[in-house]
Amino acid sequence: MSQPKIRIRGLKKAFGSKIVLDGVDLDIEHGTAMVVIGGSGTGKSVLIKSVLGLITPDAGVIEIDGEDVLKAHPKRARELRAQIGMLFQNGALFDSLPVWENVAFGLLAQKRIKRASARDKATEVLAQVGLDASVADLSPSELSGGMQKRVGLARAIASEPAIMFFDEPTTGLDPIMGAVIDELIVDCVKRLGSTSIAITHDMASAQRIGDDAAMLYQGRVSWTGPADELMTSTDPVVDQFTHGRSQGPIKMALRK
Repeated sequence: MSQPKIRIRGLKKAFGSKIVLDGVDLDIEHGTAMVVIGGSGTGKSVLIKSVLGLITPDAGVIEIDGEDVLKAHPKRARELRAQIGMLFQNGALFDSLPVWENVAFGLLAQKRIKRASARDKATEVLAQVGLDASVADLSPSELSGGMQKRVGLARAIASEPAIMFFDEPTTGLDPIMGAVIDELIVDCVKRLGSTSIAITHDMASAQRIGDDAAMLYQGRVSWTGPADELMTSTDPVVDQFTHGRSQGPIKMALRK
């Protein structure tokens, strides 16, 4: 394709005197999976929330399919962002709703499906993430952490989005369940032909789900490369972060 699916240039965001993003440049090509890594507080969540429209940047460009959503008419910006499916870090399921209604929530809210057929659609999507139809009528509180992640993934893919975001998809899961969730993510992204961005601290997960990787450091993208080179990169910042070294260019502020 002549242009990336998502193009970010000069993205800046500060909260008071704290500069979080200080000129982020990043391209995510059509049909590829990008993983964004970086220490806590480096702006990974602020970056994807800016693309989602949950945070308004102070400056910069965010293009989806060549259109700057920050300058677009609000209606057009909503249309462009409607392509995005999101798996939140802790599932973010609605405890007051049964699983099937959580899965179909976006479709119902956008009036893309009638309520009478929403449960059947939800069970169909649940099957795609390895959950039995009997789960549909349970409440989120009755599910294990791994099952909640699967339900969250089902909700994210229910609308067959062209873009998918994953916020720390393996947080709180044991290594085996984390690998299972990663396999489901890869399968869903490939089956839908989606473009995806995942933010993660889990290097094993990053290599499983990512085609490309980007390192956020001091408010900017300091390194990009293939995800399978994360553990062998000679970049000093990437090397320190991926191997969890206490010594290196990244200095952690410790409270006394």
